[in-house]
Amino acid sequence: MFQYSKILKITFFICFSFQLSAQKISTKEISRLEKLAEKVTIIRDNWGIPHVYGKTDADAVFGLLYAQCEDDFKRIEMNYIEKLGRLAEIKGESVLYNDLEIKLLIDVDETKADYKKAPDWLKKLLNSYADAINFYLYKHPEVKPALLTHFEPWFPLLWTDGSIGAISTADLSTGELKAFYSGNTDKVAYVEREKYVQTGSNGFAFAPSKTESGNSILYINPHTTFYFRPEVQISSEEGLNVYGAVTWGQFFIYQGFNKNCGWMHTSSNVDVADMYAEKITNKNGKFFYEFDSKLLPVIEKEITIKYLEKGKLVPKKFKTYATNNGPIMAKRDGKWISLKSNNRSMTSLIQSWVRTKATNFDDYKKAMDLKANTSNNTVYADSKGNIAYWHGNFIPIRDKNLNWAKVIDGSISETQWKGLHDVNETVHLYNPVNGWLQNCNSTPFSVAGNNSPKKENYIPYMAPDGENFRGVNAVRIFSNNEKYTLDKVIANGYDTKLSIFEILIPSLIDAFEKNIKPESVEYSELAEPISILKNWDYYAKENSAATTLAVEWAYKLDPIIQKAYIDEGELDQVENTKNFAKNAVASQMIPQLQTVIKELNSKWRTWKTAWGEVNRFQRSSGEIDLKYDDTKPSLPIGYGPGSWGSLPSFKANYQNNSKKRYGYNGNSFVCAVEFGPKIKAKSLLAGGNSGDANSKHFTDQAEMYRNGQFKDVLFYKEDVLKNAERTYHPGK
Repeated sequence: MFQYSKILKITFFICFSFQLSAQKISTKEISRLEKLAEKVTIIRDNWGIPHVYGKTDADAVFGLLYAQCEDDFKRIEMNYIEKLGRLAEIKGESVLYNDLEIKLLIDVDETKADYKKAPDWLKKLLNSYADAINFYLYKHPEVKPALLTHFEPWFPLLWTDGSIGAISTADLSTGELKAFYSGNTDKVAYVEREKYVQTGSNGFAFAPSKTESGNSILYINPHTTFYFRPEVQISSEEGLNVYGAVTWGQFFIYQGFNKNCGWMHTSSNVDVADMYAEKITNKNGKFFYEFDSKLLPVIEKEITIKYLEKGKLVPKKFKTYATNNGPIMAKRDGKWISLKSNNRSMTSLIQSWVRTKATNFDDYKKAMDLKANTSNNTVYADSKGNIAYWHGNFIPIRDKNLNWAKVIDGSISETQWKGLHDVNETVHLYNPVNGWLQNCNSTPFSVAGNNSPKKENYIPYMAPDGENFRGVNAVRIFSNNEKYTLDKVIANGYDTKLSIFEILIPSLIDAFEKNIKPESVEYSELAEPISILKNWDYYAKENSAATTLAVEWAYKLDPIIQKAYIDEGELDQVENTKNFAKNAVASQMIPQLQTVIKELNSKWRTWKTAWGEVNRFQRSSGEIDLKYDDTKPSLPIGYGPGSWGSLPSFKANYQNNSKKRYGYNGNSFVCAVEFGPKIKAKSLLAGGNSGDANSKHFTDQAEMYRNGQFKDVLFYKEDVLKNAERTYHPGK
């Protein structure tokens, strides 16, 4: 099923005057928060990365959230505005139905109830989360929230998974939701999420048998919207000491490591949400749905959403419907369609926290046994030499004879979920004999090359994911007999081979040679570009004109070759590309290359334009919705898009009729860690750790990012102190 992509392109403005300049906090509350802050020490190292130390886990969470606020409060706030279903209050009617979708899938009242019944240890962490952000706002009256002037301790229970695609809606679109609840099918008042375009991540693990040191190594490479996750370390005297990437506004390290083990999450396409066709009857103006030959009343709920219009908040009321399967989200073939999903749960938040304190493989497996992670695969390595892979985690038990990517009959109990699969029933692999594991949002049936799990041993809904070209590239690299070091892992993680062109370019050359005659105008126009592509090694490079030609050309081909996330029974990206290349006629390939040549000549006065001239990194402000400008400084980037097979992903688009492509998604936080007697790790961020354009840590890693040059991770406090830039208590 397709994952919900965060709505990140948000015009960040404040059009209303009722915002408070600072929180109104009682003297008693101020005193309490000041005492909490004194228990926490934050040490900023020479890269601006916060290392947080507290006596208790709750102290560490307080420091973590305070440090996050210092680095980028607006991203914290925006994440929770979205999860509260209140985007329309700042962005207007254009996201009205996105808010309705969230409110149908995430119930605030259930969230508040979870907070009340949370175990004491979790409630302490939740309280610290809210205390820290509210203390920050008190201490920084110059910070003007767009909407949220006070944060509640139940907010983290709205978003219990750190993934950028944590919301699952099966194959249902926001447009269908709008059509159902408004009766209007025009393209107004919602932003449709991308379904088929690959973003994804890479995770690699190497057992001692594959490393020069005899220690296991983990490679952490999430591909997200740039600046979506900062780099942090949090420690306490209660056994917490974890380093890695945290999603803005969350209190757990999402992808990272402690001294014992590490974990990398890649987005999963495991079926975790299902569509049901309901049999609806209208009796005297009341709706009923059929279930096991009985008529039951449709659950009705009124939801009010406010949207900003001309500086004022306008309320809009919706009467929404639900059955025992879930909320009604669409109408197809005359039938109401409900959605069964698990888009937030307290168990998921517990799992997100406890795995960060795992001391060994058994501990980590106990965290996995909570079966609450709905959106991720996991690549794992530890200090005892174990490596492991889990494909998904929360997987409902269903009738294996049905295709659960399709709409299912919701009127019978036979189609209900029958609990959850035990972890040992799901697709997983522990310590394969080849000594390495990889996942690039691709099928688990290539996770260890020839030693991978076998597809025929698993129910299709457990792994509908297909192969992609990053997966092809990773298997090619790791199938050799090389012994790895940390630096070699990093170098291989930056392999820029665009493996899709091994299939596409020969087909293009064949079409040219068979169809374009030497005496034609087309031949004289295309002969040299074709020759350059024919002699290209398929690696993206800064100085390569072939890379420019190939990438620009591929984007103009049949979009089927970009389709990365597939449902059960569909062909994957690699199969679709092979079919296209095999069956494409000249008219599907040659005119597209001619268009690229024409466009490059127009923009650059020559089609022989190096990829680094076109493909750029620019971070000119700390705004969420960045504006890119050809007249402002930018850096050339040699990496290509992950969709075409490059392991380091740099997804770039033309912005506002720009001459250059500007990157906005791909390699963000990248880290390689070796689990020896002492942790050895290196990391890199897109740009820098601070969201403040005036900070020296806003772009201090930008040139390193361009060159794939990693910095040493400061995991041990003695090393942090040697490289300390600032040591302080929150609020000081």
